[in-house]
Amino acid sequence: MILAVTLGMITLIGFLNEKLFHLNYEISLLLCSVVIGFCLTLLISAIRKESVREFLQSFQVYNLEAFLMKGVLCFMLFAGSCRLKLSQFREQARPIGVLAFGCTLLGALFYGLLFYGIASVFHLPFTLPVCLMFGSIVAPTDPIAATSILKKFGLPKTTGFLMEGESLLNDGVGVALFVVFSGMVTAQASGGFIRIMLREIVGAVLVGGCVTWLSFLLFKNTRDKSGQIITSLFAVSAAFCICEALECSGAIACVVCGVVFSTLRDREEQKGRQWELQEFDIFWETLDVLLNSLLYVMLGLSFVRILQMPFVLRLSFAAIVCNLIGRSASLWIGTWLMGPLPDGYDRKGFVTLFTWGGLRGGLSLALAVSTAAFLAQETYVIILGCTYAIVFFTTVVQGLTMKKVFQSISRKRELKKI
Repeated sequence: MILAVTLGMITLIGFLNEKLFHLNYEISLLLCSVVIGFCLTLLISAIRKESVREFLQSFQVYNLEAFLMKGVLCFMLFAGSCRLKLSQFREQARPIGVLAFGCTLLGALFYGLLFYGIASVFHLPFTLPVCLMFGSIVAPTDPIAATSILKKFGLPKTTGFLMEGESLLNDGVGVALFVVFSGMVTAQASGGFIRIMLREIVGAVLVGGCVTWLSFLLFKNTRDKSGQIITSLFAVSAAFCICEALECSGAIACVVCGVVFSTLRDREEQKGRQWELQEFDIFWETLDVLLNSLLYVMLGLSFVRILQMPFVLRLSFAAIVCNLIGRSASLWIGTWLMGPLPDGYDRKGFVTLFTWGGLRGGLSLALAVSTAAFLAQETYVIILGCTYAIVFFTTVVQGLTMKKVFQSISRKRELKKI
């Protein structure tokens, strides 16, 4: 019932956006879902019948961790990365490495220190390890948001690829940082950052690469179009499950699956292989749109309920500002390590563009939700609420204005050339 109603909302919002609003599809889903969530809150408070209240409340309470981390994240990441090529990663290895590893680490540290200062001002029960853990939650940019929103206007090819590559690879870094800092919070041995990074990332790359290579042997030797789709679904889910069992990053493994699959497919086509994969491409594109739509509607419906939690509303602005400062500071340092900046950008323009393009999404929320197991309720509520605020701001405000920011930077670059 809930799934049917949610799909009905997605269909109606998509239709209204096409005919009336003309916004980015994902942003229209989020904004309209927030409005619906607000109306639901008012309706719940006005209705006295308990059974009806419980039914309506069920649309505002979603287990995002289960939906993403234990459910559909692997398929969303594969759908977003299967269009990338391994050769492109080799060409941009240095800047992508600096962005995905160095800037994510620095961003988490800067954000944690800034929020620790704010927590001290408000006399909140936040220790430095908790704040650093919070930084690791909001530091990784979101691959789903980046690929679905940022690619829809004319970014230069190399710049767009760097944004996409960073967001696809920094998940593992964020998860590793989260494990380290959450281990400090719970006073458990985390195993050390280097060891965790090796396990999370190197292990995921090996698993994802091996599973995809073996699955592709079946894929290329069958003409059954349905069988090809099922083989790709098996490869992604198998890589994710193996990584979960080995305590590697399932998210990174799924990205590797997509990149390796795309590269092997491209290699076959260069050899003169003629095959029809239109149905395959349509399937993954449609699945990507569907899962993204469900995620944004879930976020929107639960947004009003989250902001009603204690301290959340007053701290949301501070959390957003800390996020922007931490992101820009990490990028400024990172530009000194990247070598020549792409597409002729100067340092100021590059930092501005990538700061405003650093959207956050489902992974941050899933990590925030997972802290409920070991944090005090007051601390957990603040972290979850502030993470929601950052995701909403980066998706809606930054997503809607990203094109204008890009055009403004481009105009300044043209004026300097004159």
